[in-house]
Amino acid sequence: MAEGESRDYHSKGPAVRDSRGDFVESFTGASDDNDYRMLIVGHILPLTAKRGPDKQGWTFTWDEDSLALQLKAGLPKDMEVIYIGCLKVEVDDSEQDEVAATLLENFNCVPAFLPLDVRTRFYHGFCKQMLWPLFHYMLPLSPEHEGRFNRSFWQAYVSVNKVFADKVMEVISPDDDYVWIHDYHLMVLPTFLRKRFNKVRLGFFLHSPFPSSEIYRTLPVRDEILRALLNADLIGFHTFDYARHFLSCCSRMLGLEYESKRGYIGLEYYGRTVGIKILPVGIHMEQLNAGLALADTEWRISELRTQYKNRTVFLGVDDMDIFKGIGLKFLALEQLLRQHPKLRNRVVLVQIANPARGRGRDIKDLQNEAYTIAQRINDEFGNEAEGYTPVVLLQRSVPFYERIAYYTIAECCVVTAVRDGMNLIPYEYIACREGSPDLDAVVDHGPGPAPLKKSMLIVSEFIGCSPSLSGAIRVNPWNIEALAEAMNMSITLPDIEQHMRHEKHFRYVNTHDVAYWARSFMTDLERTCKGHARRRCYGTGFGLGFRVVALDPDFRRLRTDLIVSAYKKSMSRAILLDYDGTMIPQASINNPMPTPEVLAMLKTLCNDPKNFVVIVSGRPRDILNECFSSCEELGLAAEHGFFYRWHRDEEWVTCRYQREDFDDHENDHMEWKEIVEPVMQQYTESTDGSYIEQKESAMVWHHRDADPDFGSWQAKELQDHLESVLANQPVTVKSGAHIVEVKPQGVSKGVVVEELLAMMALKSAAPDFVLCVGDDRSDEDMFESIATATARSGLAEVFACTVGQKPSKAKYYLDDIAEVIKLLQGLAAASDPGATPSGLPSATSSQVSLETSLHI
Repeated sequence: MAEGESRDYHSKGPAVRDSRGDFVESFTGASDDNDYRMLIVGHILPLTAKRGPDKQGWTFTWDEDSLALQLKAGLPKDMEVIYIGCLKVEVDDSEQDEVAATLLENFNCVPAFLPLDVRTRFYHGFCKQMLWPLFHYMLPLSPEHEGRFNRSFWQAYVSVNKVFADKVMEVISPDDDYVWIHDYHLMVLPTFLRKRFNKVRLGFFLHSPFPSSEIYRTLPVRDEILRALLNADLIGFHTFDYARHFLSCCSRMLGLEYESKRGYIGLEYYGRTVGIKILPVGIHMEQLNAGLALADTEWRISELRTQYKNRTVFLGVDDMDIFKGIGLKFLALEQLLRQHPKLRNRVVLVQIANPARGRGRDIKDLQNEAYTIAQRINDEFGNEAEGYTPVVLLQRSVPFYERIAYYTIAECCVVTAVRDGMNLIPYEYIACREGSPDLDAVVDHGPGPAPLKKSMLIVSEFIGCSPSLSGAIRVNPWNIEALAEAMNMSITLPDIEQHMRHEKHFRYVNTHDVAYWARSFMTDLERTCKGHARRRCYGTGFGLGFRVVALDPDFRRLRTDLIVSAYKKSMSRAILLDYDGTMIPQASINNPMPTPEVLAMLKTLCNDPKNFVVIVSGRPRDILNECFSSCEELGLAAEHGFFYRWHRDEEWVTCRYQREDFDDHENDHMEWKEIVEPVMQQYTESTDGSYIEQKESAMVWHHRDADPDFGSWQAKELQDHLESVLANQPVTVKSGAHIVEVKPQGVSKGVVVEELLAMMALKSAAPDFVLCVGDDRSDEDMFESIATATARSGLAEVFACTVGQKPSKAKYYLDDIAEVIKLLQGLAAASDPGATPSGLPSATSSQVSLETSLHI
């Protein structure tokens, strides 16, 4: 069906609609020729609806101004698109089934019908009274603002998102379709869809600003919304600032960090990489060019040129919204006319004020303010005899052709919004000022060459399109004097300068249209979802805390029965265990001692003559000595393997890469510390919550307890600083989980693995069973060394295991410390068949003991 074509039907009593299952079947059949479909989900369907004759039935047509409809231009032509959303009109219950069937058949639209009270609390309540002001930096500091959190509004918001999820489920083919959700009305919808279809290919684009963390954190349901958005595969924003604020909120409130690789930004969230897309939307150039070619447009342009002959027109096109800065624009014009009397009777500000989308006292106050200021300016500077009215305020819906006409005759477009997600008015203005060959042909330019194409823009620095318009005059709309001066500058610049700015802007607008935007988003969504099919996924969490854990197909939980079976069959075993985060919880300042139960278990494992058990830690050797002094047969590796010993009664030795230098020139070998310490001290003094840890072989700067953003920023600065001053020293500078560490080159936990396997091969026999368990980045070196040794010597049974489900070089995982303890229990019991529950703790009692030792 062609866009713009209308469909009529008239209801003749209650209609009978096919069942939900039939809907799915019919859609699947309709898309057999295509590989996939796109489901576009937004609050409002891209349709207009009118009552039929005698108020019987409905007539529907496409809404050509809808972004959801326009973005089809960037999708593959053979791609079927299904729209899901609400209608702009209320449909009686008795007609809903028939309307839904008609829209589905003729428009590929699935309507969501909401009860009036729910829709009011959802849209005018939570969306417009809470989210919209908050996202535009307005806090409900007093009850008069009507923006205080209302639990019933939030419940309506969640309920409506569930209704939309049900509508998506009616038509989706989860293995083939893409889902693209739009804007802040449906921010928790990704959770409901991800819960139903773990591998659904899901994109979300926010068309409003995303506030800074200081503002967003005031929202009582902040975590629920963040986690819901993270259930999408790709999240889009118009500007870097909006994306940066979102990432900052994820860092501060959820503890998530992002990475940027080859131009792509991604957040690791339970094994899934959530992509972040930054790209401002564009305008529909084909639609605008078609509008320029209309006869009505040509007629209206001619009429307006006559009406404003010999006058310079400033143009404003805004919704009657508290954030659009209409009053500020009028005050600037008033200032301009006072400062430059010669401009009186010459400049006119035409302000098109579209009807407000919201409602409330603020809107009424704004309308009264705009009318009052306009009337004051017209009374002071107007000239009735010459037909001069400085401010022309059009408080009505202006048809598309008429809006184009105003764009075409205006010398300057003024956008003074104090906060706006994107705002496409400047783009439309630039395209209309470029005009079209047909329109140029009917304009009488007089003798000589046609004048240069030119346009001038004054844009607020607080709107999303501002960064892309480098030739515009950017202003702080709150500074009335500066805004007035910008208006004067815009009409006094030389024509060649105005032409050059126009050419630059038009090149961007013409190439970055809505088709380019949709195509770019779709490309990134496909790339982000490419690995979905091969991942193993499972859901966890309740309600809006639900999330999907995605694992590599070869990454699986380490089962106790599996490892115990291999353990019993083996004759020579190497067991390497990390300390903090693996055997005992991470601690910031205190040095937690292992519990008696953990020590008893380690002794049991060490007493088995087939075992070599080694604790591999980043902690200093004196702390490890204190913690494990009762384990005679236990091997220890301190400071990530710089020092190690295989037995309590042996002397500590250094790793082979440092042995000669450290033993012979200990003081000289560590002279780099004299360089590092004052640098770290400088950053510690300026970063509250940070501290320095001195080790024999290394120095570590910790920022776990500092402000998350400032701590991370300081850590990057410190790393760059240290790498610069230590360029000629035999050390490496590495960053880790809330740390920056300086240590000698060649030292890692992987070296301990190599040393242990070599020692076992010399003393007895190469191990036929290797277990290695760790939880952080430093332990990845152990996993890598084991993988290399396996490939080289063919070790029989290797179990490299990380704690927590996250990307790792290990092939196995355990969820937490309790599971590690439970696993070691099983091995200890296999070593000592006579061990009883009293001798070895259960996972539960061990966890209690761990919590008790930390006073949790």
